[in-house]
Amino acid sequence: MAQAFVIVLREGFEAFLIVAITLTYLRKTGRIGLIPAVYAGVGFSAVTSAVLGYWLLQGVNQALWEGIFGVIAAVLVATLVVHMWRTAPRLKQIMHRQIEEIATRRTPRAAWLGMFAFTTVMITREGMETALMLMQVRGEYFWGAVLGLGAAVLMALLWGRFGHLINLKLFFQVTSIFLLLFVGQILIYAFHELAEAGVWPNSEYLHEITEPYSPTGLYGRWFSFGIVAICAGWLLVAWSADRLRRWGVNGGRMLRRGALRDAG
Repeated sequence: MAQAFVIVLREGFEAFLIVAITLTYLRKTGRIGLIPAVYAGVGFSAVTSAVLGYWLLQGVNQALWEGIFGVIAAVLVATLVVHMWRTAPRLKQIMHRQIEEIATRRTPRAAWLGMFAFTTVMITREGMETALMLMQVRGEYFWGAVLGLGAAVLMALLWGRFGHLINLKLFFQVTSIFLLLFVGQILIYAFHELAEAGVWPNSEYLHEITEPYSPTGLYGRWFSFGIVAICAGWLLVAWSADRLRRWGVNGGRMLRRGALRDAG
């Protein structure tokens, strides 16, 4: 459940940031007429992601398809996490440039369709990533996904009023570590399922020896717990280091002020 919670929280909040940046830029530049295209793109993306998730669930009972989808999910998640690491500091500027190019097209209709397509691609990408990763979560994940979605909505609401208090860098850092570790588990499970499907030489033997490392196996369950524990520990250490740094800065300022008063 914890895995599903973190996955949906991360992807849901990413989707919110994309929509928020887009709407804010359109309002600031006076392009109010393009806002409905954003909402239409979000709605279309939600339906597309739901259909994709349903379609994927129809094939998860077949070992071959589970293995193939696992490899696809691992590659997609790993590349997107690396992409976010590289572009996150410039995400706002990159999106503003892309939106400006779309909004300045020759006809209003072309601009509207361009904004619709831009929003659809950006949000559907998050939905596809979420569906593929949730498919790899074994056991009960429904309530984890529901709680993750609720937490993403709550963060979105808090962002509107207390955005300056949310450490986005730390949030994406911790969730990126979680996703990359989760990719390792996905690859193990994909290898295990492909062995069950008879893809590898000596598949029966490979399937047997990897059984304990699958998400439902003895070591796989501990690995799932370890992923969450590592991320929680990283978050605690990073938060503590940040508090100590701020305390040191504030303490230094107070000492300097005291020294100035004494000198005066």
